[in-house]
Amino acid sequence: MHSLERHVDPHTYRKVVGRFATGVAIVTTRAGDLDHAMTVNSLSSVSLEPLLVLFCAEKVARFHDAVIEAGVWGVSVLPDSMEDASRFFAHRGRPLNGQLQRWPHVRGESGVALFTGALATLECVTTAVHDGGDHSIVVGEVTGLGTPSDGAALLYHEGRYKSL
Repeated sequence: MHSLERHVDPHTYRKVVGRFATGVAIVTTRAGDLDHAMTVNSLSSVSLEPLLVLFCAEKVARFHDAVIEAGVWGVSVLPDSMEDASRFFAHRGRPLNGQLQRWPHVRGESGVALFTGALATLECVTTAVHDGGDHSIVVGEVTGLGTPSDGAALLYHEGRYKSL
């Protein structure tokens, strides 16, 4: 049997998968006395029984260890009016103290921050963490839901923010 060796360029790969439009969310957790937050577009509903959702966290990001340690996390699905928050929480190395102060938020029952301007919110408890190369796939059971705000969804497509 003849096998073909193929080389897929990571830059081309990013360009190709970037053509898949995604919603944008901020995942939050609380480890110790510090809030941690990270912009994600790798968010997916997994199961209705039980209610499961997943997101992917880069293993070298400080958010990764914080969310694994905490075991609880929140998701705030962003409207297009919160593009500034998405950009802020996508930036590496920002100070953690007071990072949520610019955006109104409430605490869920688990203590995680949920943005009041979000189109939808979920609170989750981690049920599994799977290896995903340079990321971990974090699966959580949904323990709380909300739809705090209305508006147009913030999308990410071909390396740019767009709205729906």
